[in-house]
Amino acid sequence: MDINYNFSNKKFFLLNKKTSKCIFNKRNFMRQSCRDLIVQSVLKSSMFIAMNRFKIVLGKEQDFEKVWRERDTHLNSVEGFKEFHLIKGESNKEFSLYASHSIWNSKQDFINWTKSEAFKLAHKNAGQHRDLYLGAPNFEGFEVVI
Repeated sequence: MDINYNFSNKKFFLLNKKTSKCIFNKRNFMRQSCRDLIVQSVLKSSMFIAMNRFKIVLGKEQDFEKVWRERDTHLNSVEGFKEFHLIKGESNKEFSLYASHSIWNSKQDFINWTKSEAFKLAHKNAGQHRDLYLGAPNFEGFEVVI
């Protein structure tokens, strides 16, 4: 069932998108099981995942991982940031594949970060390690739908 939610004027309710009938309101929000289910649904519906794919020169994988391990990302102080992972994919004859994977409360939170001082600080030394990369990273952004 598709749902619509509204937090306006200190009122909280959910509507079935197909019937426009109220299926949940502030009065029955006090039931813990219902509240947890709805809050999780609302949070998931606005989540955004940002990924950058990196092609790393063969033999430079440990150096690349060290750069990321020792890097100050400045993410923990950013509004809307949830978590970060550096993930490793397969290697082929040309490169090893990695991706940075960050989870945000919303796409707007991610966009705000890219315009922030924290973003500039996190990327200020990015050009110092060009010998590790085969080309520029490839960005992919995803809004969570389920």
